[in-house]
Amino acid sequence: MKIGLLGGTFDPIHIGHLIIAEEVRLCLKLDHVFFIPAGQPWLKGNSVISEARHRVTMTSLAIASNSYFKLSTVEIDHPGPSYTVNTIKTLQTQFNSAARLFLILGWDSLNELPLWKEPDKVVSICQLAVVPRLNYPKPDLKSLDKTISGIASNTLMLDIMTIDISSSEIRRRVAEGVSIRYLVPQEVEKYIAKNRLYR
Repeated sequence: MKIGLLGGTFDPIHIGHLIIAEEVRLCLKLDHVFFIPAGQPWLKGNSVISEARHRVTMTSLAIASNSYFKLSTVEIDHPGPSYTVNTIKTLQTQFNSAARLFLILGWDSLNELPLWKEPDKVVSICQLAVVPRLNYPKPDLKSLDKTISGIASNTLMLDIMTIDISSSEIRRRVAEGVSIRYLVPQEVEKYIAKNRLYR
């Protein structure tokens, strides 16, 4: 079984996230893609993010129509800061031991990987599926390999369609009373309005 892992604050989840997940699923012939809303992302320690229950519900609503997409609350359920290496280890114990894990990252996240907790361990227990991110430089795998041994041989640089949508832009639009139709799934748009998020 081949499983993709897509983490993020998902505050809110948007069409760009869904397109990336579907494109990677098709490209790598994945059996499932698990969406993993962050608990307390340590790299965004000073950022204010919405309550976990809202982000989990929005993610669930967004992926409901795709049977290949699944929700994991492993980071939400874990107290304290969220570290990807711990998340992957926990998921490993939940999945079949024969499952191959693919961590889906954007160019920006791959460039930040040396700052992560135990990045060498992350690379050793799952394959990295890296997708383009507009307005960010393409990572230099040879350079990264000097810091994280083995990353060059365990990274798949995927050439897939990307959409330039950001959660921060969506929050700004909501705060200013501007439409977010077609930027997020309709059910997510309704949830944001009903719960008066980002006002």
